Amino acid sequence: MVQDTTNLLAPATGAVIALAKTSDPIFSQGTMGDGFGLTPTIGKVVAPVSGKISMVADTKHAVGIVTNEGLEVLVHMGVDTVGLKGAPFTIKIENGQEVKAGDEIAEMDLDEIKAKGLDTTIMVLITNSADKISGLDVTEGEAKAGEVVATAYLKTAEAEDTSSKKLSYPELASFIIKNVGGKENVNNVIHCITRLRFYLKDESKANDDVLKNQRGILDVMHASGQYQVVIGNEVTNVFDEVVKQLGPLDSEAAPAPEDDGKNPVSKAFGNLIGFITGSMSPIIGVIAAAGIIKGILALLTLPQLGSLLSVKSTAYITTSAIADSAFFFLPVLVGYCAAKRLNSDPIIAAVIGGVLVYPQLVEWGKAFKTMFEVGGIKFEFLNYTYSIFPMILAAWLAKKCEDWLKKWLPSYLQMIFIPLITVLVVSALTLMVTGPIIQGVANGIAVFINWLVHASGWIGGFIIGGFYQVLVIFGLHWGVVPLVAQQIAGTGESALNAIICSSMIAQGAAVLAVAIKSKKEDLKELGFASTISAMCGVTEPAVYGISLRYKKVFISGCIGSAFGGLVTGLMHGTMYGFTGGLIGFSSFFNPKHPTDLSSFYTFLIASAVTIVVSFIVTWVWGYNDSMVQGAKVAKKKRPGSK
Repeated sequence: MVQDTTNLLAPATGAVIALAKTSDPIFSQGTMGDGFGLTPTIGKVVAPVSGKISMVADTKHAVGIVTNEGLEVLVHMGVDTVGLKGAPFTIKIENGQEVKAGDEIAEMDLDEIKAKGLDTTIMVLITNSADKISGLDVTEGEAKAGEVVATAYLKTAEAEDTSSKKLSYPELASFIIKNVGGKENVNNVIHCITRLRFYLKDESKANDDVLKNQRGILDVMHASGQYQVVIGNEVTNVFDEVVKQLGPLDSEAAPAPEDDGKNPVSKAFGNLIGFITGSMSPIIGVIAAAGIIKGILALLTLPQLGSLLSVKSTAYITTSAIADSAFFFLPVLVGYCAAKRLNSDPIIAAVIGGVLVYPQLVEWGKAFKTMFEVGGIKFEFLNYTYSIFPMILAAWLAKKCEDWLKKWLPSYLQMIFIPLITVLVVSALTLMVTGPIIQGVANGIAVFINWLVHASGWIGGFIIGGFYQVLVIFGLHWGVVPLVAQQIAGTGESALNAIICSSMIAQGAAVLAVAIKSKKEDLKELGFASTISAMCGVTEPAVYGISLRYKKVFISGCIGSAFGGLVTGLMHGTMYGFTGGLIGFSSFFNPKHPTDLSSFYTFLIASAVTIVVSFIVTWVWGYNDSMVQGAKVAKKKRPGSK
């Protein structure tokens, strides 16, 4: 790192004088740059700074040195000594040589110079001082060669303020990398629908405030062991540039955080959320897309619309297969992403996921075929298509197995036997022990949550709808995402997701009110863009770009969401797909019973209530142009972060 100051040493033993007191007007007036003079009593001359010798005069009376900071320092020995043609001087260095401050560079014959009637004063000048330094402090008086007698204050190049400038994707990526501590501070980076999720070696090196205030960045968060940069809808483009500029990252896993005295249970929970996030976030987009396709297919088969598509048609079966593939092979996708997060072999994990969804094993799983029996306890095959948690645990076990084998196997055996042993051991263990346990618990939790939401009716809908977006603020909604996916996988529906859907629509309606009411052009532009994003199921641009900066807007959205959840709970609405927001309307059609439109009608009514309440509350109470925009909200660090 460039220092703020550079010390200059006395070039010889003698008396230091201010430059203005020297006898040569060219030097004393600062024409050659800032510096000082020294009247020597001993002829030994040393380098006043460390650097590279850039010039040795043919007449030996002057030596130039360029420092690492770019200072061009001239050591001029005597006044008008150029006419002596080098006779009184002995040079101890060569051009291009590296020297350290205090190294001997020359020797002067002081008596010979005085005999010629010339001034022996040595000038130490910074010839590019106008560009490189903002000031120079000189201590006059007697000094020995090599003592610090002056301090140069370096100019710091002020970075261009780009906070209000729209940067290109490469520019924004460079800006982000620089302000998360540089490439050397990044262990890994992934992204979800709106956020870059960095795994940093030291989060304290990141410049939170600089990042938060840059246009194109909605917020930053320390959550779940990640440093999250909230971008919004353009996250994929920025991520691609970040990865391109980072190049190959360290293959080693991120170091475990030091013990900071936090509750170990809370730290473990944070680490678990971080692991689930890393395993799930890369595949959320394809799951959502698959859910939309399934919903549209259900819509096209509705008798009320004339059954535009037959469930037995080639087009239906083919399109359904396209949509189902993301869910059917979910263990493969989750395994691959989990391994990437753990810095283990993703292909090994993907193969283990492939074992879980192998067609013959799937058929046996659907029939609960017995593998073997021990002491009256039957170990049965299960169907792991659409499952998440068994594969997440399997990926972790594979990582541990790989690490152990790398430690004990000779290097010439590792290429073959690490995949062989890991796939066999972890697949067998998952099929026989961990898979049934985890799948049973996960399905049980999913069924319980669905029952609880249905049973609690409007009360549960009101509470969940009102507070779900608070989880989004802290990034904890990622702990809910796998539960929703597990509900849909295990029961084919998710009442919880139906309520969550209203919270997305509510924030969209709230920022829409801001966009229409405001006369500020930039706020209108951001408001309309955020509305579209929220209505498509992605609320971060609305929440971080507007709602939290005008806190009443966020509260207004939560109020509307609470009423939307109340209606959903009261009418016992449920979802059969993953995608939320208005774009998720097709997920409210029951694919097993196309004529049952109760949940779709619930969606229409709840959405209308949500939009009206959120919009009106925001318009009347939540926003006006006289409000002062708050700073982008600093987030509390979550468990598992440093």
